[in-house]
Amino acid sequence: MLTSFGVVTRGIFGMKLDRKEIIKALESISIAGEGQNMVESGAVQNVLVFGDEVIVDLVISAPAMHIKKRAEDDIKKLIHERFSPTAEVKVNIKVEAPPASATDSQAIKGKAIPGISNIIAVASGKGGVGKSTVTANLAVSLAKMGFSVGILDADIYGPSMPIMFDVENEKPISVEVDGKSKMKPIESYEIKLLSIGFFTAPSQAVIWRGPMAAKALTQMIFDADWGRLDFMLIDLPPGTGDIHLSIMQSLPITGAVVVSTPQAVALADAKKGVSMFLSDSIKIPILGIVENMAYFTPEELPNNKYYIFGQEGAKNLADDLEVPFLGEVPLVQSVREAGDYGRPAAMQDDSIIAKVFESITRNVVEQVVKRNVNLPPTEAIKITTMAGCAAVKK
Repeated sequence: MLTSFGVVTRGIFGMKLDRKEIIKALESISIAGEGQNMVESGAVQNVLVFGDEVIVDLVISAPAMHIKKRAEDDIKKLIHERFSPTAEVKVNIKVEAPPASATDSQAIKGKAIPGISNIIAVASGKGGVGKSTVTANLAVSLAKMGFSVGILDADIYGPSMPIMFDVENEKPISVEVDGKSKMKPIESYEIKLLSIGFFTAPSQAVIWRGPMAAKALTQMIFDADWGRLDFMLIDLPPGTGDIHLSIMQSLPITGAVVVSTPQAVALADAKKGVSMFLSDSIKIPILGIVENMAYFTPEELPNNKYYIFGQEGAKNLADDLEVPFLGEVPLVQSVREAGDYGRPAAMQDDSIIAKVFESITRNVVEQVVKRNVNLPPTEAIKITTMAGCAAVKK
């Protein structure tokens, strides 16, 4: 079933079940009673292609049964007629009434960015576990599957995305959008990027207190022309500090991916990271845990696995915490080299690493779909007391 996340698949007439083409075709359909088509109005939340199965997530404001039924029938008819009459089409419809007022207590946490469907925070309890490497390769794998992707490098004190995408000498330009000046993200390998590393010299240390760092992040989030994105990945700094709270108070985070290596020291900190997201003050769903540097296989002994840092530590942690285990990444020299050369390892088609990250990315997308179907939007967090901060540190 999970063989084609947005990857092109041919239907019976030779037409392609292509995610982007399906979204474009949906622009010809409108929800009854609305002026704009269902893509422009934001009613289409997500489109996924799994082999010959197409899943469309739709949000409408009208609760009437006949309107929901008509929208579902129109989508199925369009896909069957234009792409494949044998395609299995599933339409998930959620009814969301417009907010009653600005003081509505059920307001979604943070200020949504128009055009961005899912925001995933990639975190780690400690530094050096490969969080940024995992973020970069997740982004590349998502893009290869047909999704539009952006990365916000929120690691203010140790930005690494400019190096990993070979754009460390680039500078974002200013563009005018709806009469306002916006930053245009740097693009590399079809990924949109913004990082504090674009605004500082490579040898320059960022010596900022929390409020200044938070202000810089706010500008990169809301004063940028991100356009339409299926996924924004946020590469968080290590730990559970002020930057994390600022991000989670500013944005409606869809869910979090936690990265760890197998050894006990890293796992102890990863557990704190999971605790932060799940705490009563924050309540952000955990999409899963990724185990990096899981084992080492020498090139001359391809059938051997050496568990240098311990075996299945992150998998066992995921089982203990009852959160999904997304997969394991082996300790391979080419991953480090690819990051240093500015070409993420997942771009190496048909390589072992590319397949590893493809599997992990599929698992992430599957968890995002489950989260969006089964859970409501993340509620507002207000951490203004020492008690709230203490809850994060437990």
